[in-house]
Order: sequence, then structure tokens, then C-alpha cells
Amino acid sequence: MTTPIRIDFISDVSCPWCAIGLQSLEAALARLNGQMAAEIHFQPFELNPNIPAEGQDLAEHLTRKYGMSPAQLEQSAEAIRAKGVALGFTFNMDTRRRIYNTFDAHRLLYWADLEGKQPVLKHALLRAYFTDGKNPSAHETLIELAAEAGLDTTRARAILASDEFLQQVRERENYYIQQGIQAVPSVIINQRHLIQGGQPPEIFERALREIAAAQP
Repeated sequence: MTTPIRIDFISDVSCPWCAIGLQSLEAALARLNGQMAAEIHFQPFELNPNIPAEGQDLAEHLTRKYGMSPAQLEQSAEAIRAKGVALGFTFNMDTRRRIYNTFDAHRLLYWADLEGKQPVLKHALLRAYFTDGKNPSAHETLIELAAEAGLDTTRARAILASDEFLQQVRERENYYIQQGIQAVPSVIINQRHLIQGGQPPEIFERALREIAAAQP
């Protein structure tokens, strides 16, 4: 018997641990081998909502925000890269020099959910930034990724040129902040069970099995 599961994956497309967490979650679901019908919804969270359109130097940003030394930055980058390799995701640290505003990416993700193509676009956004070093705030990049996800590029361009879905995305961001979400990734299963951080697949698998077993 297949167990239906709703998963709200709260994350930002400029968060490396969100990419790791998503790879781990999907690996866990694959291990369950069709025992669960998972419906994943990607919810918006901006790690750096005040970053300007042109972005900021990544090393300077991390040093200012977290007080990290150059040695600590290098250690963190290597840990992230290694976790990515283990999970089949490529972090090209040399191509990712800046960090950008991601609000428009979240607006497109909101629309993609309505079109049934949100997971494909989410993966495209993460790959574009972390693997290819592209700017996820640039409209031309977003339109290119929308096309990759099978979305209508004329519609994508119109959304980006307007304020469409601005209110809906802000409301979702505020909702999760009010629910106490302060860091990502945060994974909420069946709107009740919270798992935080880029956990390994084993953690997600065990939690999913326990939640499924407890369902009536």
C-alpha cells in the first residue's frame, strides 16, 4: 500500500545546505521504493532579503555575516563540496563568487507550483547557481531556466516584468517566519513534523517510515 505524504520544503536557492538537504530527502524517498507518494512543495525563504540586485562578493558577505576567517571559509566550502559529491550534486566553488537576491526566483517557483513543474525548476535553479555559477536574480537566467523546466517563457517574462505573485510569496515567507522557521532547510512533513538542516538520507528515511507507520 502506498502512503500519501505531504512535504513542505522551506529553502532558498542560494543556500548550499538546502541543495544538500533536497538531495538527501530525495535519496531517502528513493530508498522507500514507492512505498510513499510524496507531494513536495517548495516554500520560500530568503536568507539575505536585503542584498541588492547586483549581489555581493560571497567571501565578504560570509565574513561580515558569520565572522568567518579565510581558513574557515575554505573548510566550510570543502565540507559542502564533499557532501555534494556523496549525494551526486556538484558544487563548483570556483564559479560561485557572488551571492544574489533570490526573490524573483521564488516568484517563479510559486508560479511553477501552479503549473505542476516546481521540482524541475527548483533543481534547475540550484544547479544554475551552485554548479554553473549563474546569477539567479538575472531575469534572462530565470527565463532560460523556466524554459528548461518546460514552462512558457513568454509567461515567465511577463511575471518577472510585473509584481505578479509578490504578495503571495511575501505571505508565505511571513507565515513560516511566524511559525518559528529561522533557518533552512526546514522540512515539514504532513504539516506537523519538522526536520531541520541538511540531514543525511538515513535521518529522512527513518522519520518518513515512523510518520507513515503512525498514520491511520
